[in-house]
Order: sequence, then structure tokens, then C-alpha cells
Amino acid sequence: MSMSVLKVTKDNFFDVKNSDKTVLLDFYADWCGPCRMVGPIIEEIAEENPDILVGKINVDEEQELAAAFSVMSIPTLVVLRNGEVVNKSMGAKPKAAILSMLD
Repeated sequence: MSMSVLKVTKDNFFDVKNSDKTVLLDFYADWCGPCRMVGPIIEEIAEENPDILVGKINVDEEQELAAAFSVMSIPTLVVLRNGEVVNKSMGAKPKAAILSMLD
């Protein structure tokens, strides 16, 4: 995981949710093939967009957060603005589709 991607846990989630920045959350698991495909794209987006807070949430370790966002399958990407969910998608997506979620 690169420096620009934050590992999100229930301990730091409040700060992430209340960030002034747009937040992109990647719900994933280490054993999930599609998650491993999306991972490098998420890191690229984080590095290229310092104005966006990018976080990864391991659903095996953070089951409460996964439940709070009704994550039924992974990868699930969630975009937050001012603490509210403004976009959500499930499944592996190409970079352009992920970036369009942030508009």
C-alpha cells in the first residue's frame, strides 16, 4: 500500500468520514482476485489526486464498517462528500469509471 492510500479502520474512520476532502473508500479482501486488480488503480488515483482522500478497508478485519456501508460483494467503492455517500459501485472497474464516480 502506498503512502497516499490510508488504511481505514474503525479507529480512524470518524476522521476519514469528516474529512474536508472528497473520500474514496475501497472495500477489499486480500483473497479477492478482482480486488487485487483494482488495488493498483486505487493507488494510482491516490497518487495523482492529492485533493482526494483515498482509503482501503479490509472487510475481513473491519466487518462493522463493511456492514455499515451494506457491502455485499467486493470490491465495493464508496465516494463520500461531507460525510455522506454520494456514489457507490460494486465489482472491478477500469480507472476511467472510478474517476467518473468522483465527479
